[in-house]
Amino acid sequence: MPARVVLAMSGGVDSSVAAYLLKEQGYDVIGLFMRTGTHGKDDAHTPERKKGCCSALDAGDARRVADRLDIPFYALDFEQDFERIIDYFADEYLAGRTPNPCVVCNNWLKFGKLWSYGKQLEADFVATGHYAQMVAGSGQPELHRAVDPDKDQSYVLGGIQRAILPHLLFPIGGYRKDEVRAIARKLGLAVADKPDSVEICFVPDGDHGALIRSRRPGLQTAGKFVDTAGEFLAEHPGIENFTVGQRKGLGYAAGSRRYILKIVSEDNSVVLGDRDELLTHELAASRINWLLDAPSAPLRCQAKIRYRHSAAPAVVTALPDGGARVHFDEPQSAVTPGQAVVFYDGPRVLGGGWIEAATSGANAADGSA
Repeated sequence: MPARVVLAMSGGVDSSVAAYLLKEQGYDVIGLFMRTGTHGKDDAHTPERKKGCCSALDAGDARRVADRLDIPFYALDFEQDFERIIDYFADEYLAGRTPNPCVVCNNWLKFGKLWSYGKQLEADFVATGHYAQMVAGSGQPELHRAVDPDKDQSYVLGGIQRAILPHLLFPIGGYRKDEVRAIARKLGLAVADKPDSVEICFVPDGDHGALIRSRRPGLQTAGKFVDTAGEFLAEHPGIENFTVGQRKGLGYAAGSRRYILKIVSEDNSVVLGDRDELLTHELAASRINWLLDAPSAPLRCQAKIRYRHSAAPAVVTALPDGGARVHFDEPQSAVTPGQAVVFYDGPRVLGGGWIEAATSGANAADGSA
């Protein structure tokens, strides 16, 4: 009897080709689509769109691919669960942090609730169209980067639980994006040239500030731009519009380029400074999820602080409270509270957690953590 796998199908080319590859490998494939309820509502910030996932259009695309490949397909109602993610998104901005909803969606839904549903179907594996790889290790399977460095999505998977590693499949992780599209064209799939999702799926117009204000009406988040000495520079309309490292869209004309260094939710102040002041050697992280035994001594690795960041040489020290201290060999720019930090040993993902703060400046001493 073939092993059964539940596959998250988004209606895009990646999960569609993943379905084909799994079936070719002899798996009993069941396609699952997550209905989130964020599309098709009478809301200016959640219009139907073609460039993304989870909309009614995407559900139709996924169903047609499943029919074409002759695999069972079910659409699951995750609207209530997805509301939690949108609430998390809004609350993080209002706390002066910059959220990462894709990481949370993977942790809570795709490799959380979706896998729980798969186990009810007696599935052996859960699969997605992520660009990442599972590699046989000496003890248990290891999560690794994808072959295609431009599409690698291992960063957003650093929070998945260690216990699920033996049950994960990433069928397209060994392919480059152009190869995946070529397979789809050869199969005659209508999604072969469908654009990739580039926005946060519940903020398709890119105006996250408007979404937050619509979900948290009545909150007073306007405040002041100040310099590093606390001197007043200008008024701003709300901290939900900003993130650490931001330069454009401040609505403030300074004599020189100013960057956001810090957001203080207690008084809604936004600290501006020079680019060099964004540099730091060290950060504090919380809620570390290790995909190996937590290290008992400082661990040399490479640490990645945002999706488009190149993982930088660092030393991570696990702390008794479940957090970690990360010290970089060279100072990194715009360490942002609320974002994920993910640790690597070459291509292997060691784990990850949530950035709480940059804890030292550009003049920190070199050496180990």
